[in-house]
Amino acid sequence: MDLGRNWSISLEVRERHVLVITGVYRLIRHPMYSSFFLLSLAQMLLLPNWFAGASGLLGVAVLYAFRVRQEERMMLEYFGNDYLRYMDHTKRLIPWIL
Repeated sequence: MDLGRNWSISLEVRERHVLVITGVYRLIRHPMYSSFFLLSLAQMLLLPNWFAGASGLLGVAVLYAFRVRQEERMMLEYFGNDYLRYMDHTKRLIPWIL
């Protein structure tokens, strides 16, 4: 896992937290959310009940909408210009697109 000891289920900056910009993070800032979107999209396409499948996609969208801005604000406060430069060179979810 590229984040190593920096990963946390809650929004927090840990002691000796470092900005990870290698591995998958050299392409996108939020690979976990990208994988959640892909998984929920696959679930929606595979389940015979489209309503049940779409509910997973909706759940991920709500999680993303409420959490990513907070994460990026926290990273900007902690890493400042380093995170701004990182944002200039990466996309949030889909490499080179979004």
